[in-house]
Amino acid sequence: MRIASIRLKNFKNFRDACIDDIPRLCVIVGANGSGKSTLFDVFGFLKDCLTFNVRQALQARGGFNEVISRNVDPHESIEIELRFRMEIAGIERLVTYFLEIGLDERKPVVRREILRYKRGRYGSPFHFIDFANGSGSAVTNEEDFDKQDDALEREMQTVSRDALAIKGLGQFERFKAANSLRQLLENWHVSDFHINLARGSKDVIGESNHLSVTGDNLQLVARNLFENAPDVFRKIVSVMQHRVPGVSDVEPILTEDGRLVLRFQDESSTDPFIDRYVSDGTIKMFAYLVLLYDPDPHPLLCVEEPENQLYPTLLWELAEEFRAYAEQGGQVFVSTHSPDFLNATQLDEVYWLIREQGSTKIKRARDDEQIAAFMAEGDQMGYLWKEGFFRGAGPQ
Repeated sequence: MRIASIRLKNFKNFRDACIDDIPRLCVIVGANGSGKSTLFDVFGFLKDCLTFNVRQALQARGGFNEVISRNVDPHESIEIELRFRMEIAGIERLVTYFLEIGLDERKPVVRREILRYKRGRYGSPFHFIDFANGSGSAVTNEEDFDKQDDALEREMQTVSRDALAIKGLGQFERFKAANSLRQLLENWHVSDFHINLARGSKDVIGESNHLSVTGDNLQLVARNLFENAPDVFRKIVSVMQHRVPGVSDVEPILTEDGRLVLRFQDESSTDPFIDRYVSDGTIKMFAYLVLLYDPDPHPLLCVEEPENQLYPTLLWELAEEFRAYAEQGGQVFVSTHSPDFLNATQLDEVYWLIREQGSTKIKRARDDEQIAAFMAEGDQMGYLWKEGFFRGAGPQ
């Protein structure tokens, strides 16, 4: 499953914006306040709508009036449209999920929710889920593509007016597209790594299957891999040896008082040392590798400004790791301010955000003739960005 496009209307500073033909590795640049974090928060907002309801998702962001774009009539709607590619009945299909949220008697409601895709090569997309204001229908025999439209079985249902229909329907595998979308939203991961939270000894009890958003369970996840997926852990150590000069080994150690620490071995020293004395960059690179070599990877991974605490030469290596993760089936969104990271990107992978009259617009590097021409001549993306060829991307 891969997200192909995102269209936003009246969602914070995105008055009317679309990002099309999204690659598996999508790199976003732009000035502070241009909307990079907001773009990533689309997935967080949808996940909160799914986990709780629309009202609570809005409340977590200050309420409807704080989420809808400035200077927009409050009677208008917030609209989010995701298009994603997935295999259904042996054929890759382009599925569209559309969500419209508005106010009714000052309460947020789902005005419209649609999940649609084409059943065959030709014709208009078919609405397999279609709800409005809490009432709607869903096709229950979704895979019977050989049947005529009037032979498909449609079930009428009602949900709370501030709840998503895919919340319930997505629990059932027979609703293929809804089930896949729900899994994507439930398992997406945004990395907000904090060095100070990742260091030091940790209790041995806690979440150990996946690295947390902040990385505060790094030792637990490393130990889980060390004990239950030793081949993966050895691969991570091997990559560390290649990516970070001087590191020859990493091992999770249980201390005498029953806590867990990471112990690093420097090839120039006979005595290992615990993570408290390891550089910020070394810890962060190890954490990213633990995240990227997860045996059960996230279908969607968002990373903001991975360059922080990393030596510039490591950023090319990190970009390669992100691309490898994406090529194996995941999808990665990265925001960055670093020319060194951008130098490792390809023309098709880079977008930039600009603010025009208080609204954010999305541009793509490959659509700019000048940038494309320079790249064809062998220039690197980071140098072009640093020299101002991404028009409007810098501070105004």
